[in-house]
Amino acid sequence: MSMNTDVLIVGAGPAGLSLAISLAQAGLQATVLELQGESQLAQPAPDGREIALTHPSVQILQRLGTWGRLQDHEIGTIRDAIVHDGPVGLRSTLDIVSDGSGADYLGRIVPNHALRRTAWEVASTTEGVHIITGARVTQVTVTPSHAEVHYTQDDNGVRVDGAPLKAPLVIAADSRFSSVRRMLGVGAQMTDFGRSVIVCRLSHTVPHEGKAHECFGYDRTLAILPLQPDPETGELLCSAVVTTDSADAQQLMQLSPEDFAAHVHNHFQGRLGDMKLVGERHIYPLVATYAHRFSGTRFALLGDAAIGMHPVTAHGFNLGLSGVERLTACIVSAYGAGQDWGRAEVLEPYAQGHHRHAWPIFQGTNTVVKLFTDARPVPRLVRQAVIGLSRNMPPVKAAIVAQLTGRSPWSVIRGQLPALPFFSRNMR
Repeated sequence: MSMNTDVLIVGAGPAGLSLAISLAQAGLQATVLELQGESQLAQPAPDGREIALTHPSVQILQRLGTWGRLQDHEIGTIRDAIVHDGPVGLRSTLDIVSDGSGADYLGRIVPNHALRRTAWEVASTTEGVHIITGARVTQVTVTPSHAEVHYTQDDNGVRVDGAPLKAPLVIAADSRFSSVRRMLGVGAQMTDFGRSVIVCRLSHTVPHEGKAHECFGYDRTLAILPLQPDPETGELLCSAVVTTDSADAQQLMQLSPEDFAAHVHNHFQGRLGDMKLVGERHIYPLVATYAHRFSGTRFALLGDAAIGMHPVTAHGFNLGLSGVERLTACIVSAYGAGQDWGRAEVLEPYAQGHHRHAWPIFQGTNTVVKLFTDARPVPRLVRQAVIGLSRNMPPVKAAIVAQLTGRSPWSVIRGQLPALPFFSRNMR
């Protein structure tokens, strides 16, 4: 059967475009369908979201060629991560530091719109990648021999049918509320936290020193993420992420910029000095998703269509990029061996590997969220105990650092041992 392309990808977000680039680099043809127009993809508007990236994720973006297109002021550095339980300053913190890991920092932080822009810049100029913009997918079908996608496009305000596209494989990469996932008959576990997240940028007068803070209050959760200074004014900048129940979030959104900045300043106990809102506030509902299957005959799910994470552990896009690596490996291996890369058994290693990697992170994140947002007395005591144990158990912190830096937990532990009192005593 004549095919239009090697792989059809629905969704031109960073995950979908990253996969298209990755496949094209290996010699395959990838066609991407996206509802947004070309101008929106080429110059995406800031949406307030800042994406924390692990060392392995940065390496993937470097291989794809998108990392080099980021501007210097768009690349922030997270050197340490500090977890606060209850009101800031009330109790000892859990400090996750890079010292002894062999890395100078835990991770990078980049605006979401910058990741989207650079993915478009590379994908739109990569031979082997064809992007159809303004395409609304209306039907996706899979047969034993091929996948087929039907779509419409805007023609002077009128939706007209585009020619159906056929390929050995179709990839759903169209958000955690994926319509393509539903068309493929794949369900998903949905966890609605009943909360909303407000994200914005704030200027401040005291340097953040590259430290990220996660402040689990009893009514609200506040994350402070370190950003690069404003390239034009030189003002110090951070990203604030406020998580609260939806009614409270709406009240916070209605505050004046000055009053909102004062709320963040007070929640953080003034540790960054005077604060001022920079730009707009953005609000998003908190819903986590986990697809019942990641692949099947002629299809696979990628990015948020496979796993939509709660942002508290900052693993969302990192999981998406690890999925790009695994899925590329399966497809390219079959392609190189002259096999049909749309067969279910060819895609199964991707699904199994991605599940083994993501499921503990997904479940662990949801458990952390439920525990640390429960203000009842018993959960308060449990979370205090969890932080206390983690603070005094080097292997726990080493495992977290290893996950972020891409190093072996044992090498991190070895690097940190000389700094531990019990180790120093035993060496005397």
